[in-house]
Amino acid sequence: MIDFDNGEVLKLRPADYGKFARHLDQLLCGDEDPVAAFQTVRDGVVFTTKRIIAINVQGVTGMRRDFTSLPYNRIQAFSIETAGLFDLDCELELWFSGLGKVRFEFTGGADAAGICRLISQEIL
Repeated sequence: MIDFDNGEVLKLRPADYGKFARHLDQLLCGDEDPVAAFQTVRDGVVFTTKRIIAINVQGVTGMRRDFTSLPYNRIQAFSIETAGLFDLDCELELWFSGLGKVRFEFTGGADAAGICRLISQEIL
């Protein structure tokens, strides 16, 4: 599970959804589609048309996984900080009703504007 007290996820880099499809396809609703996928060394985050799914790979073998579903309709506000000249990373902060703040940090290859547009379409 995401450490909601810490509020941070390691730097996420763009990934192919196929890496997560075997585990997530069975969790997606009928009208829900993956939009973007990101990963750290072992963990991942997938943005779908309805929610954000955080995947925490656990244990030495990595066979055990924790899936945390963060529905867009529970987002009260969000903030995105785009990459700069010297700092190539971007940050996304989301405030969830009843949960608090969740923070994701992306490497320079992430489409910050696309993520912002997706969340805006779902919550506005």
